[in-house]
Amino acid sequence: MDNVIMKVMNFAQKLVMADRASLFLVDHKTNELYARIFDVGNGLGNQLVEKDQKEIRFPMDKGVAGYVASSGKTLNILDAYDDDRFNRAIDQQTGYVTKSILCMPIYNRGKIIGVVQMVNKKIGPFTKGDEQAFETFAVYCGLALHHAKLYDKIHRSEQKYRVALEVLSYHSQCHDHEYRKLRFMSLPEPMPDIARYDFSPWGLDEDAKPLYVLCMFQDMFNIKDPSAEGWKERFDYEELCRFILTVRKNYRTVPYHNWTHAFSVAHSVYTIIKTAEKMVFNPLECLALFVGCLCHDLDHRGVNNAFMVNTASPLAAIYSTSTMEHHHFNMTITILQNEGHNIFKHLTSQEYKTVLREIRHAILATDLALFFGNKDRLKKIVEADSFDWDNQDHRALCRAMVMTGCDLCAVCKPFDIQSTVAAEIFEEFYQQGDREKSHGRTPIPMMDRDRAHELPANQVSFIVGICLPCYDLLQRLVPNAKPMYDGAKANLQNWSAIVAKQNAEKEEKEKKEATKKEGGGAEGGGDGKTSETKEDGEKADNKQDNKSDDKQTSDDKQTRSRKKSCADNETGELKDECKLKEGKESKKKDEGKEESGQTNSKEENQESTNKEETEKSGTNVPVNSENKTDSKEEGSVTTDKKPALPNGKAHHSEESGDQAKANGSIKGQDSSDRKSSNEEKK
Repeated sequence: MDNVIMKVMNFAQKLVMADRASLFLVDHKTNELYARIFDVGNGLGNQLVEKDQKEIRFPMDKGVAGYVASSGKTLNILDAYDDDRFNRAIDQQTGYVTKSILCMPIYNRGKIIGVVQMVNKKIGPFTKGDEQAFETFAVYCGLALHHAKLYDKIHRSEQKYRVALEVLSYHSQCHDHEYRKLRFMSLPEPMPDIARYDFSPWGLDEDAKPLYVLCMFQDMFNIKDPSAEGWKERFDYEELCRFILTVRKNYRTVPYHNWTHAFSVAHSVYTIIKTAEKMVFNPLECLALFVGCLCHDLDHRGVNNAFMVNTASPLAAIYSTSTMEHHHFNMTITILQNEGHNIFKHLTSQEYKTVLREIRHAILATDLALFFGNKDRLKKIVEADSFDWDNQDHRALCRAMVMTGCDLCAVCKPFDIQSTVAAEIFEEFYQQGDREKSHGRTPIPMMDRDRAHELPANQVSFIVGICLPCYDLLQRLVPNAKPMYDGAKANLQNWSAIVAKQNAEKEEKEKKEATKKEGGGAEGGGDGKTSETKEDGEKADNKQDNKSDDKQTSDDKQTRSRKKSCADNETGELKDECKLKEGKESKKKDEGKEESGQTNSKEENQESTNKEETEKSGTNVPVNSENKTDSKEEGSVTTDKKPALPNGKAHHSEESGDQAKANGSIKGQDSSDRKSSNEEKK
């Protein structure tokens, strides 16, 4: 900014042939004009204010420059001492005599940002031509000052960024005591046998994992202690220790995408490399794959790329695609740039570029959005039997598939380990879903905590749709990776069994609910049937009762008639005979009713026998009109028998033959008794 101001003043001074020039900037916060560069009049031109000298500041409503800054008007004063706005104090202090003044505002975007003042033209006063020339110059002067201010802001921001980076670097790098502990810890001899697909990194202690990373480096790249004699360094052991510990420190404590996950992925690629029957990848590719696996989820926040985009994260503004994967690679480069962390410093320039390029490719390949395209391309090549290890594109696709397979390595572990890791993965998903709910959005079903019971079904879909296709291609190209395919397939069977069990329990529950509903309806329907049957039975009983009542009424009338007849008899003998006849008639009635009840019982026994024979034969037997009431009772849900009617009344709508005969005999006896009575009376 100061350099621009000095150039502006020197050029303006030459443009109008002025003896001196001053540039005042406007401070809108304090409504003041200030200057850090001015011509002191010693023949050396414009000079910067000394460090121990304060900048010149004065209010905007004072002096010629203040008036121009306040009004925005240009002043061309021929005699400064005749103008009341001129401040004579400066001339008195310096001994300089001011004669003419040309003062003009400087605009930028319609706003006054400064004032340029020219003093004492060398030849005569300032003219209109000087005003026009300087006015044109003032436009470019405003642009120059504006860009100079922007540059100053950028420069200050850069310095702030450097300070912040130093602070963050201090807190993100490993501590000295951690480094010393790992540095002086001897590597185990012999090397532990960890090149197994069933090895569980989740069972290791946190302090053991960095040591195991060093063991894998030693096994793959022949790293030795720098103090050993006759060893030519390929990797700096101290920087490798710092690098591993700093990588561990830059993983966040999220449920799944943490340091343990990174270690497990690095172990998987180490197992693929070490168990290969032949050298599938060259040393630089192995180095890039191993470091890429170790760093592939650096600074993971426990959310996916879609969440970063939907929440307008600053990372999503920087990286439009594969947001988190680009950030992971950028964090890797940042760690490598820290002092004492560049593990590739002994590589040649070309090797260094190759390793960084392949690390970037490896980390970006862990984005599952890119997996499907890579899988389709590689599948066509493999099925056409045209895969060529000398083709760099084919090798790159194979490395991408290796990275995806290693990233999903938890699905290949024994089921007790895999199920535990799956719970950790979904806990991270549910936490993201909870955050989405708090923002008023609906999470996808897989990330909805309310649908946690669908975890087994989600695992089945995940293994079938992503894992098995990936491992199938991988085992075709790298046969020693077949245990990964077998492990995923075995876990698919376990999850499928759980899903089948859930479905069976669900169906059983639905059946019970349906049965309960049907039972409630059937119970209500049974009551209806029973009530209908009871109503029919009651109607039949009422009909029978009515007939019996009519019959009883007729008998009572006859009895009353006989009683009246007997009452008319004047002698006691006739009365005794009448009483004797009444007793006989009552006895005959009771005997007739008993015979009727026996007849009905026989008919009921016969109907029961017919029903049993029908059920045994399995045929439908027509039911006669007399058995309609009984058939209704048999078809109803409630099978309670009707209580016996008083006086031996039967459940039939018509009288039996025996009953009719009994009634007939009683009537005949009554007729003969009446005849003999009349004869005696006569």
